[in-house]
Amino acid sequence: MDLKKPRWIKLKAALFLVIVIAASVLLLLRTPEMTSVLLLAVALWAACRCYYFAFYVLHHYVDPDFRYAGLWALLRYLLQAKTRGKTPLRQEPTDL
Repeated sequence: MDLKKPRWIKLKAALFLVIVIAASVLLLLRTPEMTSVLLLAVALWAACRCYYFAFYVLHHYVDPDFRYAGLWALLRYLLQAKTRGKTPLRQEPTDL
C-alpha cells in the first residue's frame, strides 16, 4: 500500500517518533547509566545517518535515475544487479 495523503504520512512519522521515544525511555529506565545514554545517542545518530545515506545520498549523488520505495527494495535491487553481473550504482570513470 502506498501512502499518498500527507495526513497519513505525517501520522506514520509521528508514530515512528512515539516508538523511538518510548523505546529510549524504557531502555534508560532499565539501565539508568551514563554509558547507556551515550550508547543510545550514538546508535540513534548512526541509524539516522544510515537512513539519510540510503534515501538521500544514493539518489542525489550516486544515481539520480535510481528509484526505490524502501530499504528492502534497495537491497533487492543491489542483489539482483549483482547476480546479473551489472554494477548496481553509477561509478565515476577512472583515469588509467
